[in-house]
Parts: sequence; C-alpha cells; structure tokens
Amino acid sequence: MPHSEERLRTVAGRYEALVASGAISSDPAQERLARRLDRLDTELATSDLAVKGSALGWLFSRKAPKREAIRGLYVHGEVGRGKTMMMDLFYEVSRVRKKRRAHFHAFMADVQDRIHRARADIVAGRLKGDDPIQPVAAAIAEETRLLCFDEFAVYDIADAMILGRLFEKLFEAGVVVVATSNVAPNDLYKDGLNRALFLHFVALLQTYVDVERLSAATDYRLEKTDTDAVWTTPLGAETDLVMEEAWFRLTEHRPSGRETIPFRGRTIVVPQACGARARFDFADLCETPLAAADYLQIARRFHTIMIERVPILGPERRNAAKRLINLVDALYDCRVQIMVSAAAGPEALWGGEGGAETFEFARTVSRLTEMRSEEYAATPHLGEHGGLVGPDEEAGTDDLSRT
Repeated sequence: MPHSEERLRTVAGRYEALVASGAISSDPAQERLARRLDRLDTELATSDLAVKGSALGWLFSRKAPKREAIRGLYVHGEVGRGKTMMMDLFYEVSRVRKKRRAHFHAFMADVQDRIHRARADIVAGRLKGDDPIQPVAAAIAEETRLLCFDEFAVYDIADAMILGRLFEKLFEAGVVVVATSNVAPNDLYKDGLNRALFLHFVALLQTYVDVERLSAATDYRLEKTDTDAVWTTPLGAETDLVMEEAWFRLTEHRPSGRETIPFRGRTIVVPQACGARARFDFADLCETPLAAADYLQIARRFHTIMIERVPILGPERRNAAKRLINLVDALYDCRVQIMVSAAAGPEALWGGEGGAETFEFARTVSRLTEMRSEEYAATPHLGEHGGLVGPDEEAGTDDLSRT
C-alpha cells in the first residue's frame, strides 16, 4: 500500500494533506493536537483489540472482559481556531467501531428523551428500579465506545443536574469522550443556577479526560471570502424587496406555504416552506419559546433557510440573543445555507457589554462569517447529523425560561 494512503489513515496525515492542497495553512498548535489525537486512536484500537482477544475466555467465565481505562480529550480555545475541524478528522480516521459524533445540544436532547421513556417504563412496571438515568447510561454505553462532542457547553439547569450521574456511569463503563469547547472545564455552567451541584461533574470530567488548549494563531473563519448576497443590510423597505425577490429565485416561483414539523407531541411552525427551503422572520425563530432541540429539527428538515429582519440585540433582549446563538449552532452543525436581512453585520448584532452572552456571541459571529463564505456554500447539507431526538415526547418547555 502506498505510504500516502497509509498516512491518510491518521489525523496527522489528513491534516498534512489539507495543508499540501492549500485548503488550510499549517499551524504548530494544530499539528501538535493532530499527533495527540493519533496517540489516542492508537490507545483505543489497542485496547479494543485486547478485549476482542479475550472474548473466548469470556465465554467460559461469568464476567465480561473489562475495558482498559483510557483518558479522553477535552479541547478548548477561542472561536475559529480549528477545534471542530481537528475533532472531525479524528472521528473520520478512528478505528473504533462503535462511535458517535454529535453536537452537545443534540446529545442532551437525545438523553432527555431517553430519560422520559425510561420514567414511563418504570411507572408502567416494564423497567425495574426507580432511577431512569441508570438504564439510559447503560444503553448509551452499549451502543457507543467513543463519544465525540462538538461545542460542549452547559446552560440548562436540567442538563447540569443530569450530567454528573450520567457520565459517572458512562465513564465507569469505559466510554471515552473527545470534546471541543470554547471554555475550560472549570468555566462550564459559569454563574449557572445551583452551580455548586454541578462541580461534581467538572471534577469527574477532569478525572477521565486530558484537557488541551488549542492556541492556533488566527481565526481561520474570518479569513474566508464573504459572499455579500447572503447577508443584506440595513433593514428597510428596499431590503425587504431584495429578500422577496431572492425568495422567488430560490423557489423558482413555485408556490410556498405554511408547514409544521411534528416534534415531542407538538408542532414547530414554519411560516413559508417550499421543498427543502424555508423562510422565517427573526421573531418567528427567536422571540417564540423554541429550544435548541427545535432548531435542530428545523436544520435537519431544510437545506436553505431565509431569516429576515434580525435586529440589534442588547441585554433587554437577552433571551432572543441566546436563542439566536442556539439557532446558529444548529444551522452551522447541519451545514444549512442561509440568507439573512439584518440591521447590521454579524459583528455588530450584539450591543451588550460583558456577561455570558457577549462571550458566546463571539462564536456566533465567527460562525455567521464562515456561513457567508464560498467554501461553506460548497459544503453539502448534513441534516442527518443534527442529532437523535425522540418524536414522541410531550411538549417541552423553553430551555431559556429557567436561566
């Protein structure tokens, strides 16, 4: 087998190929992380081979072969430094058979759905015990050896209270976690309600993962070429006309109408839809009680979304700003194409100073900038990667109402 093909089976090899092709610039911090990820893949492959080799002995014993404890990796750093790219390269080359890559919001939506179903089974007598988290963790561990999380962030108190108990069981079962985040573990759920109860999870996480800061030289997203037609400013009658004409071009003048997406026993309203294209006002998406899981449903359903009349947001519209952050995360993760009319460019949409929103909005600005690029426009829709969410749960509550 040619050496080049062998190299493409490693993170470092694929990274070098991207540099050689001119797709990215070489960065020492990213190169170091590539080598660290390759070591982790080797550890996982070696460990799983040892377990497989002990399978015959297991058939004649009462105990299942025990997996070797392997420390995962938690990569944090400023927005746009290539964290997601490096994790995706690792996921692509990993030799682990049972692996899952998910946006963290999508994973927690799946967990909440599973817990709801487990509670129902306990009440109905179909499941023994009184703790719904135990069977959920056992099922996930059975399905998944390697969990790769993009954008590990905790804002919701319900998620915060679940994480410690859930991951204690997952880690004990030998699940290995690789995660990217904009914040260090000690800053997760910062200033959150009852955060003292969350600190157990932080300590647990640091016991089972190595923490690496990715200090790449530049925000590569901001170096992309803007496609001005994707983002129209300022707001007004002229811009409204531009968006109307753009919608007709997108739909090729075919009729469009209201659509609903069934989800968790309720419906998500889409004001205008035509095939895999949808049109929303900002108020439809960010001034109604929609949660991150709702946005993932929208992102999975449509490959192109028009969002109109995005205003400047300040502290008085904190919930709308948080919803916009969650919306952009979902659209970006599914590689949805966007067309936006706004009062200003992405970098000027948040008018507040300090606070969690200011920090989080930096990621949103970076992602919106990349989503306006020609490179992003050339990527296929990844709706099927939007995460696993259950279709049959009762109506949920807005995850921002508790913050």
